[in-house]
Amino acid sequence: MADILKTPRSPYEKIGGLTYLGRCIDKIRLKQANQLRSDYYDLMGKGYDARIMGYLELDYGKFTKFVITGATDEQCWDYCVQHGRKMNDLLVLIWNDFASKRGWNDSASELLAKFKAESGLVSRDDILTLFEYWEVDEGRKP
Repeated sequence: MADILKTPRSPYEKIGGLTYLGRCIDKIRLKQANQLRSDYYDLMGKGYDARIMGYLELDYGKFTKFVITGATDEQCWDYCVQHGRKMNDLLVLIWNDFASKRGWNDSASELLAKFKAESGLVSRDDILTLFEYWEVDEGRKP
């Protein structure tokens, strides 16, 4: 019997105070376990993954190697703190505000419209950001 393919956790869930980081970690773990839906593969290490790694000043490949050692979320955050940018409350706020609003009247608006069209959600005017799109597309929000 084949394993059921999964989606990563909500981008709103925080690790170390940061949104999206847990989602990035989940995609790495799920792909390693052959449990990630294949439609996620093309953007792994790109898009949001690249942005959060860039913001944290981490190398995605090295981070991936660490995550697949079986590291817990807490250990992954410790890795970020030890090897990446030194975070403070203001930097966390800036990331969270940027990340949670991406797709709303910015350079990612066209991408969001494309994703909504591909998923049959083009009529959903309530989906204004990529985070909101993932919540609906992945079944966490009606």
